[in-house]
Amino acid sequence: MSSSRKVKAAETEAALKEAARRLFVEQGFLKTKITDITKAAGRSTGSFYEHFASKDDLLVVLLLDMHGQAHDSLAGAHPREHDLTDRAQLRTHVAVTWQVMKDNFPVMVAMRDAAAAKGAGAAELWEQLVDDTSVLKGHLDYAREQGRELPGDSTLLAAAMGGLISTLAFALMSTDDPPYSDDEVVDTITDLLLRGLRGAG
Repeated sequence: MSSSRKVKAAETEAALKEAARRLFVEQGFLKTKITDITKAAGRSTGSFYEHFASKDDLLVVLLLDMHGQAHDSLAGAHPREHDLTDRAQLRTHVAVTWQVMKDNFPVMVAMRDAAAAKGAGAAELWEQLVDDTSVLKGHLDYAREQGRELPGDSTLLAAAMGGLISTLAFALMSTDDPPYSDDEVVDTITDLLLRGLRGAG
């Protein structure tokens, strides 16, 4: 593929992603059709299938982008040996997580819609949460290895931390005029989690 065709393909993919993100918030994931996405992106329906196998596949790609942003935000300063009982290190994780969720609110909306459509008993929900919080689990395992007493199993603790942040993010980011600043939210979550993690040690 020539460089100009690669550029055009990348532009088309970006346009489709951006249109989907916008429509997922405006219409919801379930009501958004592929033709809605291509129309909003100013692209042909055929161009969609050159990049994505389905709307679900597009959501997977958007989720990978979201994870990539989180990874890039912590890259270079993110060894497993982080001490989440240190306020500054814990706050960094909370702040990055909050910002990634804020930047990717349309993906969160789409994931919630897709999960609701599958039904409350979908095992994928737990598996996804465990996967999404595996970095936190690694830090908690490290803390335990260093003799820190934690208030529970590291997988469950990490999932609880991630679930708390994502549920609060979804609720606050769904409002047009959130009643709290990002800093206030991040500081409150940090101090709540810190007391929980330190309280057992």
